[in-house]
Amino acid sequence: MLSGLEHLFNLLIESRGLFGKAVLLTFQLTAVSIVLAIVIGLVVALMKISKVRVLEGLANVYIFIVRGTPLIVQIFVFYYGLSQGEFKISGFWSASLGLAFHNGAYIAEIFRGAIQSIEKGQMEAGRSLGMSHTLTMRRIILPQAFRRALPPLGNQFIIGLKDSSLAAFVGLSEIFNVATTMGSSTFDYMSWLLICAFYYLILVFILTLGVTYLEKKLEVQP
Repeated sequence: MLSGLEHLFNLLIESRGLFGKAVLLTFQLTAVSIVLAIVIGLVVALMKISKVRVLEGLANVYIFIVRGTPLIVQIFVFYYGLSQGEFKISGFWSASLGLAFHNGAYIAEIFRGAIQSIEKGQMEAGRSLGMSHTLTMRRIILPQAFRRALPPLGNQFIIGLKDSSLAAFVGLSEIFNVATTMGSSTFDYMSWLLICAFYYLILVFILTLGVTYLEKKLEVQP
């Protein structure tokens, strides 16, 4: 038992440079995809609650497609499907767009629920002060909705971080790819997968701390 832990610790120290680059790439991939997913999610949520049937229908079709197809297929559509002729999308952007496209649908439902949970009187109050529908939404409804959406958004961010491991299938040297490559070269898969899990736990812990800090800063009610 002790010798096994010592072996694992030695591998962790020896590979810190290799995994350091992989952790940085995983962090960049997750950050870019989450920012894009928030933008997509907010736009789709507003489309879904709009009174324009066409916009609502497009939002429903998008969410239906995302929920009904595997994430790895969506990433491959960006990587292989959209790279035609001289037009190429890099592995990083294929994975980022695939993750953003996927998480955007779930974030849209989170935003939709949060916006619809705001009391209708808030909109009426804004309009009675002479604000337009858009201005009332931007200054009164959305800030409150974002605070209510933050806890489920945190969960979706963590899911997005772990899903970034699928970027290994388009050749990105992120944490999972490095771990499996090292495992295949040494046939010590268990040790490298445990190290892989260790790094993901650290990243999830940091992300959780960040979301908890934001919740306290914005005084989110449980």
